[in-house]
Amino acid sequence: MTLLELAGVSVRFGERAVVDAVDLEVAEHEIVCVLGPSGSGKSTLLRVVAGLQPVSAGRVLLGGADQVRVPVHRRGVGLMFQDHQLFPHRDVGGNVAFGLRMGGSGRGACDARVTELLELVGLPGAQGRSVSSLSGGEQQRVALARALAPSPRLLMLDEPLGQLDRGLRERLVVELRGLFSRLGTTVLAVTHDQGEAFALADRVVVMQDGRIAQAGTPLEVWQQPASEFVARFLGFENVVPATVVGGAAATAWGKVQVPPGSPEGERRILIRPAGVVLAAAGLRCEVLARTFRGTHVALRLRPEAGPELEAECGLAGAPAVGERVAVSFTPSEVVVLPAG
Repeated sequence: MTLLELAGVSVRFGERAVVDAVDLEVAEHEIVCVLGPSGSGKSTLLRVVAGLQPVSAGRVLLGGADQVRVPVHRRGVGLMFQDHQLFPHRDVGGNVAFGLRMGGSGRGACDARVTELLELVGLPGAQGRSVSSLSGGEQQRVALARALAPSPRLLMLDEPLGQLDRGLRERLVVELRGLFSRLGTTVLAVTHDQGEAFALADRVVVMQDGRIAQAGTPLEVWQQPASEFVARFLGFENVVPATVVGGAAATAWGKVQVPPGSPEGERRILIRPAGVVLAAAGLRCEVLARTFRGTHVALRLRPEAGPELEAECGLAGAPAVGERVAVSFTPSEVVVLPAG
């Protein structure tokens, strides 16, 4: 069942469309992450749903009800920002209980709910702690507990882990996914970090210049980017023009086999780094750089023909910078991008 529906939503600042005719549905209990570079309109979209930004056109519906005249505090949504915005003059318990007390809950009910949520987010017994004594990860947990306290119909997260170091972000995103699954929370989150979005979301939405460039499951978007923009946003650099005929693509790197059933004609193709394989014979390249990535080595190669290539190889026997190698291409790691 659809909880949130955006129908033709546009936001204009003067002549510029920051959000341009966006249609989006979020089902109950679904986790949707909106991705995109700075200026793509993702945070504005979140503000529209929260009621903090009026629309220039279109409708926002929650549970089928148009929200155009519904004030922020009556929409039944929770919003958590990147900087957490905790109240420095209140202790942890006071921060978590804020929305409950504003809604008229009694002291006993507030105290019980605060205790429950702090245990849920991994901070049992922290009610009396000063927020200034908390680490970044602990502040994030308190802000999350505060947002969850009134049991919002929809929880919205704006770059919730953006200020945390990578190791902590990776750990917390797994915890958040498990927490939201247990609670059955409906979540709409925005981030610029695709790794974070792919780990958290049931569905990802990639935005470009105020429009939706692609929407799908993390696996669908990763395996089949809908455009060169999406491919490059995901970090894939091996994209070149190609003429696809009869199961092969003519490219600046030579002839490249493509997956069966690939569309033909003048296209652009993506070759994932994992599909650029060191071989005994093939396209000759010089190793320009190598980077240790834990489970593999990332290589930047200068081919004899065509633009530079990114490749991956195992830790054992990785070539040195300046060494000359040959590469071949794995068809299953080649994507023929849609035309246009």
